[in-house]
Amino acid sequence: MARETTWRPHSTHGKLSPAREAALPDSAFAFPSRRMLPLTDEGHVRSAIENFTEVEGASDEEHEIAFANIQRAAGFYRVPMTETDWRQLGTRQVKPGYERERT
Repeated sequence: MARETTWRPHSTHGKLSPAREAALPDSAFAFPSRRMLPLTDEGHVRSAIENFTEVEGASDEEHEIAFANIQRAAGFYRVPMTETDWRQLGTRQVKPGYERERT
């Protein structure tokens, strides 16, 4: 079931201090209502894909919204994504030092 995304690109990129993360709008997060898994750049999108299963207590609806947000951010930052459902996230085998595919 396709979901509307809430994610919007944001001008803050790179390492996020607690203050910088707190200053982000809800639309910069995979889980906007929980303000979890920021999607501010390629590295954070990869991290959200890898750490998706660590978000506890979220409903199926929240997972669907977060998945749609991650898909949209992955497309924007050109992060390859093979998962087609949120239940597949966190199952990917990633090599340490994995780098973005160059096109």
